[in-house]
Amino acid sequence: MDILITSLIGIALAMDCFAVSLALGTRTKARLLPASLIIATSFGAFQGGMAIIGWIAGNGVTGIISVYGPPFAFILLATVGGKMIWEGLKGEHDDDSIPYGIRFVPIIVLSFATSIDALAVGASFGLLRLEILAPALIIGLISFVFGFCGVLLGKRLVDVFGHRTEILGGIILILIGLNILAGHPFG
Repeated sequence: MDILITSLIGIALAMDCFAVSLALGTRTKARLLPASLIIATSFGAFQGGMAIIGWIAGNGVTGIISVYGPPFAFILLATVGGKMIWEGLKGEHDDDSIPYGIRFVPIIVLSFATSIDALAVGASFGLLRLEILAPALIIGLISFVFGFCGVLLGKRLVDVFGHRTEILGGIILILIGLNILAGHPFG
């Protein structure tokens, strides 16, 4: 497949990563570079990895995931987004003692939730009998870059507008979840 088309697919898949990493950047307290690298690596690895898993799985698993994946992703994103809104409204920040101001389990959960579409893309590559390793690498790399930039921008928003941007970050996560849910009708 053409590198331009693959890059455009990667950019489309990375948009959710960017928005979620922007929200995560609003929660990053210290040591911005390590936090950005950890978050971006998780998003990149999941996007590329899920594309490969989709390619391997083909049609069998994709049908199940296309039905149950979007509601599951919505629940995950809405839960984390709701918690961010709650903490932003209450002014609570329970993760001050965590290195780099991040929690690994939510990052993994959010990485998974935003990479469900990459699974479908990988399955379509498999059905078309297209090679997957180079596209998965491109998809993962683009998601890494978008995730890294999103965290930096999110942190900058907090520096400029204060910690109430956490509320905005939570709203963004919920809206992404609703978008995923609306874009995948049930049945």
